[in-house]
Amino acid sequence: MKRLIAATTATCAVILLLMYAYHYWISPPAAQSTIRVGFVFDGDESISYTYNFSLARDELKQQYGDRVEILTRSNVLEDQTEDSLRELVQSGCSIIFLNGYSPQVIEVAKAYPEVQFCQASYKSFSGQTVPENYHSFKGEAFQARYVTGVAAGMALRQLIDQGELQPDQALVGYVAAFLDPEVISGYTAFLMGVRSVAPEAVMRVRCTETWSSFSREKQAAAKLLEEGCVVISQHTDTIGPALACEEAAKTRTVYHVGYNQSMLSFAPSSALIAGRIDWAPYVTGAVNALAKGQRIEKAVSGTEHGNDMSAGFDQGWVDVIGLNTMLAAPGTQEKLNEIIAQFRRGRKSFAFAADTTAVSAEDPNVTISLKDGYTENAASSYPSFYYLLPDLITIE
Repeated sequence: MKRLIAATTATCAVILLLMYAYHYWISPPAAQSTIRVGFVFDGDESISYTYNFSLARDELKQQYGDRVEILTRSNVLEDQTEDSLRELVQSGCSIIFLNGYSPQVIEVAKAYPEVQFCQASYKSFSGQTVPENYHSFKGEAFQARYVTGVAAGMALRQLIDQGELQPDQALVGYVAAFLDPEVISGYTAFLMGVRSVAPEAVMRVRCTETWSSFSREKQAAAKLLEEGCVVISQHTDTIGPALACEEAAKTRTVYHVGYNQSMLSFAPSSALIAGRIDWAPYVTGAVNALAKGQRIEKAVSGTEHGNDMSAGFDQGWVDVIGLNTMLAAPGTQEKLNEIIAQFRRGRKSFAFAADTTAVSAEDPNVTISLKDGYTENAASSYPSFYYLLPDLITIE
């Protein structure tokens, strides 16, 4: 009888142990507790850049539901970032994401080593030391820029082949905020995409000296259109350039290529396509790493550069959206699929390949040949292509 009782007790213990192990495997204890997550935005969702970043927050909530509590601070100026971060830390956030470029984040991270600070990269920290709890990340935007450039190039090619546009009229305009590596890398990749289909194309760039000014952006785009540009793209935050294109489209053929969000609803007669960084894979992956007690850079799928990460089409970190089939040249989607497949296979340098010499934006005595291309984001999520192409691109 005692043996029977002992055997029964042992069997029950084993069953309970197996039930616990099963429960632990399916739902780790750390994943069951609520994680308080902070978001600090330098604008609000009326701005394309912030709106696009906020989609990652929404995806996080959709995936995690009640397992996360999200606190958001919007319209935080660069010099006010520290105050917002300290407030979120004191409110119990264990991980905070920022889309702004404030350098204050690193100093705050040093003061709160138990909190993870994840910031959209605003410069390269390659070879530099940052706190272990400070992380930077960015999708390899040049890939999306190049692909949208191919769509624009196909539209130009069609106009030229049909005799509606002379080869020397293949002008591409670009509304840029500043001439920093991020912007230069983006507009160069875009033009290379255009020229892969329409090698006649050249570019004119106008700077607004601000990331977000509806009036300046619209005026810059309007001026480029007056100068004869057929395609307008942008690295600024408002819908101004798209509306300028829509007005011009009333009298002639014009294409707008957006960034961060599709402009189809604002410019249905001119919006051709848009590219965007998808911030969700990193944001959701970083929270998952925190829940499991893992190092973010080891848990998130992407290319690791120390405490910094990047990825492109291969990991879904960039995307193209809103292809306007009413405006696009025949076969555009199929061509874009081919290019995206190349990026997914790890090919990158072709996006900057050209039979020309690039000149350093910092030192005109430094030049590089682009005959064999250039590999962007090799050491950092922040772009490194900081070169000008005076033969192909005019900065006004």
